[in-house]
Amino acid sequence: MSGPVKLFLIAGEPSGDRLGAALMAGLKSLVPVEFAGVGGPLMQAEGMESLFPMEELSVMGIAEVLPKYFHLKRRIREAAEAAVASGAEALVTIDSPDFGLRVAALVKATRPRMRTIHYVAPSVWAWRPGRAAKMAKVIDHVLALLPFEPPYMTAAGMTCDFVGHPVVSEPLATSTEVAAFAGEGPLLLALPGSRRGEVTRLAPVFGEVVARLKDRQPDLRVALPTVGSVSGLVEELTSGWAVRPRIIQDPAEKRGAFAAASVALAASGTVSLELAANGCPMVIAYDMHPLTLWLMRRAALIDTVTLVNLVSETRVVPEFIGPDCRPDLIAAALQAVMADPDAQGQAMAVTMERLGKGGEPPGLRAARSVLAALHQG
Repeated sequence: MSGPVKLFLIAGEPSGDRLGAALMAGLKSLVPVEFAGVGGPLMQAEGMESLFPMEELSVMGIAEVLPKYFHLKRRIREAAEAAVASGAEALVTIDSPDFGLRVAALVKATRPRMRTIHYVAPSVWAWRPGRAAKMAKVIDHVLALLPFEPPYMTAAGMTCDFVGHPVVSEPLATSTEVAAFAGEGPLLLALPGSRRGEVTRLAPVFGEVVARLKDRQPDLRVALPTVGSVSGLVEELTSGWAVRPRIIQDPAEKRGAFAAASVALAASGTVSLELAANGCPMVIAYDMHPLTLWLMRRAALIDTVTLVNLVSETRVVPEFIGPDCRPDLIAAALQAVMADPDAQGQAMAVTMERLGKGGEPPGLRAARSVLAALHQG
């Protein structure tokens, strides 16, 4: 290749911005490279001028998307036109498939030979396997975060590399950060999610669990890491808990809490991997609208939603989903986990190893995969 590699990157969420920034740093360490596209503050710090504010894309759910439908449609067209005009060798869409894959479709229609790469494989192993075939019409290459994902992508006609999960390279707590949570009595980490709907649905259940545990453990302490967008709601919904939680937003405090906790009660999602990275035993609980749950159960291809269970190929992490998301069941499971805190240790260690711990940083592995994909096809 003569001259710098030119890439057009699109991220639509803070998590995608983190992945994109690590990928950009990895690429810069390997080759001369120029970036254009859409990204947040971290990608901008790595040298991208964002076409428009990434925050415009951070909308979720039909109710939120509908009022912005025409605006988002215009942004899809703008991004596709800019990608083609940039002369980039590849379009790299990062997570946010609803936006990114629509851009990729327009790009492919205009410049069929432009490489299209998607970072974060869709969870076709969990439900809606047909998505991989749809995606293969507009995507050439996929960067997967989970080790069992590549066969699903290649079966649909795309190339795919497992590049490691970013959780393996996130900083762990220092002894000072852990010491900030020293105290008598067990420390429960309560993680009722980061979206308003999740917190509203789960906080009352978690509150009842805390009351039951306090009856058995009068010296129980509770820490609750949250994000700014729901912190006010969390304050309000936890004000009547039997143990008032220590509400945390600072990243250093959050690291300390994850490392110091005796056990965690968490909504399902990638948080289970963060807990595993810190060796914190956990119980997963999640509830949703009955219709949503029914539809998901009908389409589900797996018998567990917990990533630690899936990656380690065990079922050691108890989970209570939908009608099972009951305070009595959850409290009993937490007590059992606290009575045998090492029972999940092996599964958590295997999970981290399989996600790439101890190997090259995921951002660098992703960079190598992107450069290799430019020569494919």
